[in-house]
Amino acid sequence: MVMSFRVSDLQMLLGSVGRSKSGLKHELVTRALQLVQFDCSPELFKKIKEIYEARHSINTDPSQLPQQHQQPPPTHRPPPETLSLHASYDRSSTVPRTALSTPNIDYPSLYGKYLNGLGRLPLKSMKPEVRLVKLPFYTVLDELLKPTELVPQNNEKLQESPCVFALTPRQVELIRTSRELQPGVKSVQVVLRICYTDTSCPQEDQYPPNIAVKVNHSYCSVPGYYPSNKPGVEPKRPCRPINLTHLMYLSSATNRITVIWGNYGKSYSVGLFLVRQMTSAELLQRLKTIGIKHPELCKALVKEKLRLDPESEIATTGVRVSLICPLVKMRLSVPCRAETCAHLQCFDAVFYLQMNEKKPT
Repeated sequence: MVMSFRVSDLQMLLGSVGRSKSGLKHELVTRALQLVQFDCSPELFKKIKEIYEARHSINTDPSQLPQQHQQPPPTHRPPPETLSLHASYDRSSTVPRTALSTPNIDYPSLYGKYLNGLGRLPLKSMKPEVRLVKLPFYTVLDELLKPTELVPQNNEKLQESPCVFALTPRQVELIRTSRELQPGVKSVQVVLRICYTDTSCPQEDQYPPNIAVKVNHSYCSVPGYYPSNKPGVEPKRPCRPINLTHLMYLSSATNRITVIWGNYGKSYSVGLFLVRQMTSAELLQRLKTIGIKHPELCKALVKEKLRLDPESEIATTGVRVSLICPLVKMRLSVPCRAETCAHLQCFDAVFYLQMNEKKPT
């Protein structure tokens, strides 16, 4: 129904819920679809039905037709060439789907390949999904766009892949009310992650060649290369989530993100996430809460090291452990050891987290 509304109908619908009525038709359609997706109230659907019935009752008034020609209206089915609503907006139990009444508008080119982070893929597609490794310094709050493959559109080496999505009022509020990690950098962020298209295991962040990211009308900074002091060694680029928040519209308006990348044979996927970036102090507090091991476990590990093995010709009679952190060469304040590590030697958790905070991947 919403997709068949005229500009005046869309303005009436948006005005009834206090949304902005200005803009072009495709912008009004986008706002209306956001209402259908995120504000599933009976009052909203009642208003949509009233506007729809009011317009169609004017166009087809049964009283103006001859008595002998009054017949029940036939059931209209959308022709195959028209674009129907995406499955995420299918409210068949309340509002029937209708085809577009303005076929001259190319909505896919207006909205890009995705709308509100949902790809226009067949529902029966059962391909394995690309998974990204979990990052300890980022807590995922929402998945705005699942990892989706970058598909080249032509044979050119430099490709552009657009994506259009909108934030919900709750997501905008989370960003605005979050604290600042540093001036201009919020703790709640919208980040872009890129990796290889490989479904065999969770993937680490990996940038394609010639990577550039454009948010709305501005280019976003991407981590550069680290210079190498060794001859013959190529400089490395730290691949990490790209923060897009400072260039986005924190309102009901849609945001357009364009990924520019080099097509040199390898396949890449991109995903958009709403995350909360953690500090080393917060992770240390979490580690102290859930990561403390009982002293008896450490004693059992020492006894295992000193246990006599009758099949071995070498017997261990003592174990020496240093109280100096091997990372910073300072006395241990919070001894820490990986769960998978068989060594007794510990490192300092405070310095370890602070060092990794500089490169939070």
